[in-house]
Amino acid sequence: MVAACSNAPKFTDPAADKPLPGTDKDIAVQVMAYNIHHCNPPSRPDFIDIEAIANTIRAQNPDLVALQEVDVNTERSGKFNQAEELARKLNMHYFFGKAIDHQGGDYGVAILSKYPLSETMVNRLPTQPETKGEPRVLATAKVKLPDGTFIRFGSTHLDAQKAPVNRQLQIEEIGRITTAESLPFIIAGDFNATADSEVIAVLDKHFTRTCQRCDPTIPVNNPNKAIDFIAYKPAAGKFSVASHKVVNEKYASDHLPVVAAITIKP
Repeated sequence: MVAACSNAPKFTDPAADKPLPGTDKDIAVQVMAYNIHHCNPPSRPDFIDIEAIANTIRAQNPDLVALQEVDVNTERSGKFNQAEELARKLNMHYFFGKAIDHQGGDYGVAILSKYPLSETMVNRLPTQPETKGEPRVLATAKVKLPDGTFIRFGSTHLDAQKAPVNRQLQIEEIGRITTAESLPFIIAGDFNATADSEVIAVLDKHFTRTCQRCDPTIPVNNPNKAIDFIAYKPAAGKFSVASHKVVNEKYASDHLPVVAAITIKP
């Protein structure tokens, strides 16, 4: 288990990102997006059940996980780092991306990975000050896959206000950040926007979602909206989607997790 917390430069010598000699086989990567509601089951308002979240993730055996609504040392969740604890339970590497101060601790998004992480970064996303919107971030990390190639992986959680103004600003900033990316990129998270929104239209300009007719992810009982997505770039040649599903786990969080099996060409 590794806490990857450096602020090293995001981009490196392209030669360092080439696959190892003789590694020319496709690699399958299982990716999960999961808003974990600070490990608080909605049916138990005052209870933190990190084991339920760990079990949900473990059952899907993902290689990469994008988590949202993660607490670190807060009053409501206890004096521990939820990302670190989940990584320990799942024997994964992790990186926590702080968005705000909360109840004496930190709150934000996180990345879990079976594979080593480097060049971890918290990219702050904009809000219009007059909206008093909660600050949001895109956490990214460079991931070394088993064949020696590298990809960039990101976890994000866009604004939850009814008006889309902040989400629109945030997704446009994500587009700007990722346009400069030289590595293949997978992004996952809670976008708080449905597939027919302008927000997801901007996402679709830069990335390809692993679903087009996406099954709903909220609420967990009788879900009727898909707002949690996994997407990748470039669209052509590097990635293909073997499967996409929404996991019917109704207890652990107020969102259903999304899992996609993605094939990556070397």
